[in-house]
Order: sequence, then structure tokens, then C-alpha cells
Amino acid sequence: MGNRPEQIPKDRRVSGIGRWLTRRAMLPYAPYFSGPAGPSDHGDVMSQLSLDKSKIRFLLLEGVHKNALDVLSTNGYTNIEYLRGALDEDALIEKIKDAHFVGIRSRTQLTEKVLDAANKLIAIGCFCIGTNQVNLKVAMNKGIPVFNAPYSNTRSVAELVLGQLILLLRGIPEKNALVHRGGWSKSAEGSWETRGKTLGIVGYGSIGSQLSVIAESLGMTVIYYDAVTKLPLGNARQIGSMDELLASADVVTLHVPEIPSTRNMMRAEQFAKMKKGSIFINAARGTCVDIDALAEAIKSKHIGGAAIDVFPKEPKANDEIFESPLRGLDNVILTPHIGGSTLEAQANIGLEVAEKFARYSDSGSTLSAVNFPEVAVPLQPGKHRLLHIHKNVPGVLMNINRVFAENNINISAQSLMTNDAIGYLVMDVDKEYSTVALEKLQQIEGTIRTRVLF
Repeated sequence: MGNRPEQIPKDRRVSGIGRWLTRRAMLPYAPYFSGPAGPSDHGDVMSQLSLDKSKIRFLLLEGVHKNALDVLSTNGYTNIEYLRGALDEDALIEKIKDAHFVGIRSRTQLTEKVLDAANKLIAIGCFCIGTNQVNLKVAMNKGIPVFNAPYSNTRSVAELVLGQLILLLRGIPEKNALVHRGGWSKSAEGSWETRGKTLGIVGYGSIGSQLSVIAESLGMTVIYYDAVTKLPLGNARQIGSMDELLASADVVTLHVPEIPSTRNMMRAEQFAKMKKGSIFINAARGTCVDIDALAEAIKSKHIGGAAIDVFPKEPKANDEIFESPLRGLDNVILTPHIGGSTLEAQANIGLEVAEKFARYSDSGSTLSAVNFPEVAVPLQPGKHRLLHIHKNVPGVLMNINRVFAENNINISAQSLMTNDAIGYLVMDVDKEYSTVALEKLQQIEGTIRTRVLF
């Protein structure tokens, strides 16, 4: 009973997944947690409240990098279903019913309907930067944290944008298309060096700031616009308004998240404010740009060229036809949402998200979760860890502490973080009280889910 999970041999290791319970039913969250597993070397409480790691099911879709499998296996998780493609809604609902963890990329859509079928789901991992393919609010309200990899592919995206702007400033896409058709236009007209040109970055986050540094090394002047004040890197300069940036930049590139304020942020009005003959690049989110307006601006030659990697509507599979008004325009580079698709980036993403899965399952850490309060508490020998997810309403922590005091349950460590909707509490208690503590936590008004890790 005194053994901590990491001290138990891998073939018998007990997971931190513990047991989740919902206040609604007051029954174990998943059927396999319904009662004791029988006598074990780990003690009665451990056998009742924990689940063998071999029984924890991971569903990894869309061919996430196999580094993820290595990380999970190293941490004792071997029950993994690995699929190379995305699933349609019906197939996904069937598969996700038995999954505790699900890993996806950008094609899989975790809608409310899908999440309602995921009765055993503990956490979601987006093996990419974006999380707009997940209904984050529904997941949060169900007590399911969502993890992603916000930094692992920033270099790949920045390099793609840099390569595209160099090609577009030289007019290479149009010249390439002409030569393929048998034409020949050996001329310097419309060809420019990057040195001395102004790059306007909309969104100075991890990708935008890295692009800023690389572009400066080529001699470009960098200006950027962001909704909040950001410390510039190098000689970059923050611009006070979007309109000022559009009017000043030779190349405009978007690096913003998909939120209501960025939807169709580039429309006919914005393209008209750009310098005549300037370049436009979008490797952020497809919904940020009115593609029809961009096509018209290019056909009228007001915009000199464009590179688009993301689209409002994208094929769900590689064998589907891609439709866009930008097809057939020689001075437009179209790429199939591959800004972060390099082997290095995918390997890094696989490591990052899989490690977050393991940390959450083993210790309850929600650091860097996109829809969840962030909590991380160091492990303490000889203690049992309880997790409590609840509605963010007044009095929950007071009620928890009162109930524990009334039952003489000593709390060795306690950390609570909240957002507007929910609170996430991590507690370590003396191991002999963990069963009683779990039962009492279930009864707290506002409880969404409770869990004993070890």
C-alpha cells in the first residue's frame, strides 16, 4: 500500500487515472471503476480506486507522429489504437465511446454530439497548434481538459512564410507557371529583393515573433500589429492600428488565432487599404480571410501576389477535390494546410502532447491546457491525491474544507485555480482517508467530477 505508482513494476503499474465520478449519477464515471478489482499487492484502497495502466485506452487519429506512442509506452501506457486517417462523425462516435484519451490533428471534429458519446473520456490532445476543431466549452463543462502544442511547429510555419514571401517578391510563381506552359519571360520587371522591404506581421505571438527575427536577418524592416502590447524582438516596431500596418507594408502576413474578432478580418475593405502591388500571406486560420475578396483584389492587380495555406473550407481527406476561387491564379501559392507539417515539427508535437497526457494521468497536472484552469502540485510520498472539478460558484472551497475538518481528514497540500466557469482543485491527503475523502467530495454542491489518482 505504501508503494507510489512509479515504484511498481511496469507490468503491474497502477495509473493515476484513478476513478472519476459524476455528481449527477453518484456512480463511478466508467463501468470498470464500479468496484474493487480484488485483492492486490497494492492494498484494498488502491485496488478500488485505481486502474491498471494497461486498461487505459488511447485513441490516436490522423497519423500523429509515432514519437507519441514511444512516450506513452515509456510511461507504461500500451493500450493504444493508432489510425492514420480522420473518422467521420458516426465512426468517431463509435470509436470514442471506449476511449479515455483521444489525440487528433486538424481534420477530426470533436463536436458536442461526439463529446456526449465520450462517456469515459479523460482528456483531449490536439497534436497541432489550433484547437478550433474541438468544442472547448462543452469539453470544459464535462471536466475534460484539452492540450495542444502551441510552440513545437513555430519554426516550420515561419520558414514556410519566409520562403513564400521571397518567391512572391521575385514573381517566381507566375514565371514558373509560364515556363511550364512553354513561355519564356526573362525580365527583372516585378522582381524585388527582400532587403529593404517592410514586412507587416498581424499577430505577434510565437510564430509572428520568430518570423520577425528571421526576416530582419534578411534586411527587412519589420512592423507588427497585435491586440495587446507586445515586447518587440530585435528592431521590430509595434504599429498602433491595423490600417496603418496595411498601408505601410510591402508584405502582410497573418498569425492570429480563430476567434470572433478575427473572423473575416481581411475583407475587400482591408485589401483596398494595402499598398498597390503588395503581397498577402495567410498561414493562420482560414476563417480570417474573405477568399472571394482576395481573389478579386488579385485579379484587379491591386494585390501583387498571395500565399494561402489555410482555407475556410478544406477537404477532409486527401482524395477529395479542393475548390477555391484562387485556383488558376498564377501569382498565388496554394498549399494544403502544411505550414507546420515538417518531420521535425511533427516529432516535437508528438513528444509535447503525449508528455502532457502522461503528466495529467499520473499527477493531475493541467499546465498549458487551453480550456482548463492550470494546476500543478509536486507529488508527495505516502499521500493520496484527489482531484475535484466543480462549477465556479461561491462557497465550494469552504464546503470542501469544512467537510474535511468535520471528518478529521488532514489535507497535506491543496491548490485551486478557477476560470469563469469551473474550478479545479488538487489535494493530497493521508492515504488512509482517501476513500472517505472521495465520498465526501462527491457530495459537495456544484461538483462536476471527482477523481482519486493514487
